[in-house]
Order: sequence, then structure tokens, then C-alpha cells
Amino acid sequence: MDEEVIPVLRVADAAAAVTWYERLGFAQQWEHRFEPGFPAFVEVARGGVRLFLSEHTGDARPDTLVYLRVRDVDAVAAEFGVPVEDAPWAREVELRDPDGNRLRIGTPHA
Repeated sequence: MDEEVIPVLRVADAAAAVTWYERLGFAQQWEHRFEPGFPAFVEVARGGVRLFLSEHTGDARPDTLVYLRVRDVDAVAAEFGVPVEDAPWAREVELRDPDGNRLRIGTPHA
């Protein structure tokens, strides 16, 4: 098993969050609830990148920032209709998911 870090993001509605993250190329891997009607805990993945999306109040704080490196930030910018900014280290966009979590997404300069 490879070791990895998986950020946990707080979401109010996991199904809505999964739909939003699918626009970024993520796919739902699994969902867990302790009982029907209880808060959901979901994993989404894009290649080797994974995020946990949690409806559990104590799992994470809103307004979290996650940095995601991608091969083509221009495709992400086009999908969301946002401009790409040039930083010294990468071309980047910043998005907010429906719950206010921030994603800074960039393609490093060659």
C-alpha cells in the first residue's frame, strides 16, 4: 500500500458536492452512512487524487483550501468559465465548491 494524504472537506449535501466535483473530473468511489438518514461520508477520486467529502459536522471546517495540480488548468477554467492567472510557479484558477471550500488548481510551468 502506498501512503497518501487525503483531505477531508465539510459538505452540507454530499450528493450535490459529488455532482460539482464530477465537473472537475472526480468520480465517486464509495459512500458510507452509519444508518439510513445519517450524514454521508463519500470518497471521490480523479486519477490518484482522492478527497473525502463529509456531512459530519465535526470532521472539517468550512472554507478549507486544497491545492490540486492538474495537467491542463485551461480545461478546468473553460469548464467553470473562470480566467487563468499566471503565478511564478504555475498557471492557476481558484474555485469554491457549493459549500465554500476553496480549490486552487494549477498546472506548473514547464
